[in-house]
Amino acid sequence: MPALPGGLAPYRKTPVFTAESVPDGITGDHSTKPGVWALIHVLRGSLRYEIVERGEVYALTPDEPGVVEPETAHKVTPDGEAEFFVEFWR
Repeated sequence: MPALPGGLAPYRKTPVFTAESVPDGITGDHSTKPGVWALIHVLRGSLRYEIVERGEVYALTPDEPGVVEPETAHKVTPDGEAEFFVEFWR
């Protein structure tokens, strides 16, 4: 899992999503803009987090957030009754 570098600050976050409310754009391949990092925070359950470009797959839980690097293709898949949100940093 990549690490969030120092010197960044959060500036926006999404609403809390569930398996029923997660937008299609998050479950399909997508990336952040140049210079934008993200943290995927799981509140309940777990998510499958795939960094598509590198073929890496992680299980995200409330104790294991996911780090999204700028301009790196990724996607998430909720496992069951997961709840999560994404926090953006720059």
